Amino acid sequence: MPKSRIRKKADFTPPPTSRSATDIRLSNRNWVAPVMLAMFLLGLAWILVYYVTGGDLPVKAFGNWNVAVGFVFIAAGFGFSTQWK
Repeated sequence: MPKSRIRKKADFTPPPTSRSATDIRLSNRNWVAPVMLAMFLLGLAWILVYYVTGGDLPVKAFGNWNVAVGFVFIAAGFGFSTQWK
């Protein structure tokens, strides 16, 4: 029985790069982190003010919905956190 030939595999050569990694810049998103933190703090402050004042502030007409408004601000902060790079 004849012996099969052993094929030599070509060495891997990476494709040539036309740009360096520092040349690629998607967008300037320096504003995202401060807005995200501001939303977190605003939501937390809204809820704390509501509980500390016994429901008189920030908006008395909202009643217990003030807690929901605070959580909306916190959820907006999480929404901005998805844009942070």
